[in-house]
Amino acid sequence: MASSAPLGFGIIGLGLIADFHAQAIAEATGAKLVAVCGRSAEKSRAFAQKYGAAFSTTDLADFLARPDLDVVCIATPSGAHLEPALAAARAGKHIVIEKPIEITLARVDALLAGVAAAGVKLMPIFQARFGDGARTVKATVSAGRLGRLSLAGAYVKWQRTPAYYADSWHGTFALDGGGAMMNQGIHAIDLLQWFAGLPSEVFSWNTRRVHTGIEVEDTAVASLRFPDGALGTIEATTAAYPGWARRIELCGENGSVVLQDDRILRWDFRTTEPGDAAILAAKPDDSMRAGASAPGAMSHQGHLRQIENFVAAIRDGASLAVDGPEARKAVALILALYASAQSGRSVQL
Repeated sequence: MASSAPLGFGIIGLGLIADFHAQAIAEATGAKLVAVCGRSAEKSRAFAQKYGAAFSTTDLADFLARPDLDVVCIATPSGAHLEPALAAARAGKHIVIEKPIEITLARVDALLAGVAAAGVKLMPIFQARFGDGARTVKATVSAGRLGRLSLAGAYVKWQRTPAYYADSWHGTFALDGGGAMMNQGIHAIDLLQWFAGLPSEVFSWNTRRVHTGIEVEDTAVASLRFPDGALGTIEATTAAYPGWARRIELCGENGSVVLQDDRILRWDFRTTEPGDAAILAAKPDDSMRAGASAPGAMSHQGHLRQIENFVAAIRDGASLAVDGPEARKAVALILALYASAQSGRSVQL
């Protein structure tokens, strides 16, 4: 393939999140949607027509056999990522995979091993890292401007309706892998550990307050201890009307910041620097909004930025902003929280 030709993208799994992938591919420089694969032939045809893909099928082997397919986006339920990812890797296709990368560490590690053996690139979706606000916070923390952290918190107080859990997989252990922490809270949890690092010890409580018919938690809280002695908190729910924006708080000896979705709400430092006023005065950017009140209300802008990063990595050897081992960290942390809630004891990471 000539370097100027767009990479051919395909999507496996045509639920709600697939639309965000398709919109991002349509707008991404150097990408083109060429094929889709779903469980329903009728839905696959309709999806392909909607987004201009030339090929639709319900047969994974036929999908992966296409020579114009370079990259596969896996948008199946969370606990069904491993098998299509391994099939795509064996077929020599690069892989974009929705969060969480998988729902157990054994399945995560099998996926990573299969991708490494095949020599293809893997990019797990953590689109919240691609916001200007998140990247500004990351750079500031990495530069040490906050000093020693004292507190680090992630708060996801969202709403999901009973209809959201009425499908065949949301709210189940087998395919969702968890509830408010694993599905909705994972982006905030990923940002928290990206900024502050993985905690060394956690204690968590889980419950079902409103969505009592599901298997997993609709509400959870956790306390964290970091290796350097800092403490932290995570709160996540899908039972909070009307649903508030995701919030990350970092407090340190020399400064504290608050990130709401991707907007910097607080930027307070003991010593000011050039550029601080501009950061605080920046207009809210709604293009990186999350789905606090409904999953379909989020923006595809983060997916677009991440897919463009993946195209650059494949074409030009650019560094991946998120790779498989990095995506494993959020899953490991959430599973530790679940182990603590189940045992009633703190868990070491």
